[in-house]
Amino acid sequence: MAPPLEFRAKTAEFRFYEELNDFLAPQRRKNVFPIEIDRGRSVKDAIESAGVPHTEVDLILVDGVSVAFEHVLHGGERVSVYPVFERLDIAPVVRLRPSPLRETRFVLDTHLGRLARHLRLAGFDSLWENDYRDEEIVALSLAQKRVILTRDKGILMRRAVQHGHFVHETESEKQLCEVVRAFQLERTPAPFSRCRLCNAALREVAKDSVRGRVPEAVWKRLDAFTECPQCGRIFWRGTHYERLCRVLRAAGMGSAIGSA
Repeated sequence: MAPPLEFRAKTAEFRFYEELNDFLAPQRRKNVFPIEIDRGRSVKDAIESAGVPHTEVDLILVDGVSVAFEHVLHGGERVSVYPVFERLDIAPVVRLRPSPLRETRFVLDTHLGRLARHLRLAGFDSLWENDYRDEEIVALSLAQKRVILTRDKGILMRRAVQHGHFVHETESEKQLCEVVRAFQLERTPAPFSRCRLCNAALREVAKDSVRGRVPEAVWKRLDAFTECPQCGRIFWRGTHYERLCRVLRAAGMGSAIGSA
């Protein structure tokens, strides 16, 4: 026998769009489904209860009206949730994402070490350590205005997080392509300007100063060298250079290589 009407849990109907479906259980993807609303619930809380981090959401419509994360649901509403818009102008409605950072800098979780090296190769300031705790990642993001890149959606669900992106791809070069597209970075890199291991900005050094620190054949053949001021490594355009260029070209940043 069904419970009396006054004791039935209230629900709102939700529909998530585009890549937000990747966070949902298979049976919920691209479908309308109910989420329980008990005594009033913020739309942000309801969205994250379905497994979607708030950092991935850019527009929420409740019964066709744009609302903020703090909007309280009472049951019976129809909620449409959209991802970050890259090219569509949604200025007339409530924009949920904070303003883009003036300088795109990153902090990455422990699973994304290879992606961090690719981003540094492209010239982007990218912090990564293999023992970062979630609290450290969030603190660095807030203190230094960095975008969090992660494969752990739990980090992005923390209330304090403002700028973050869940990395869907699992292979590092495809991850680089995904991040470049997501943040429209094709025209902003300064390739080969950072140490791939330390993240420090490289500096040009005189050829004479590196003699004895690089193979003699390399020293005789090349004239341009850079040094990492943090770890002391010397870099030059050797046999690996073309392979690294291919990585950048595949991510859509080929136009920047000629000026590097």
